[in-house]
Amino acid sequence: MADSEEEKRAPPEDEGNRNVENAVMLGFFAVLVVAGIWLLGTMADLRKVQDCAAQGRRNCATIDAPAR
Repeated sequence: MADSEEEKRAPPEDEGNRNVENAVMLGFFAVLVVAGIWLLGTMADLRKVQDCAAQGRRNCATIDAPAR
């Protein structure tokens, strides 16, 4: 009976590993969200260029103007 009381009071040995695993998973999730947002932005830009080209326009490329 004394053994079971000690087991209940003692923290699990995996407590430190669980925190590290949670931090790694949070970092992975954050990278996944950022990559998804970047991918959606890239796909939107590509769609605009393709729509422009489908209309027969020739000046669909983005022109970067220098700041004044």
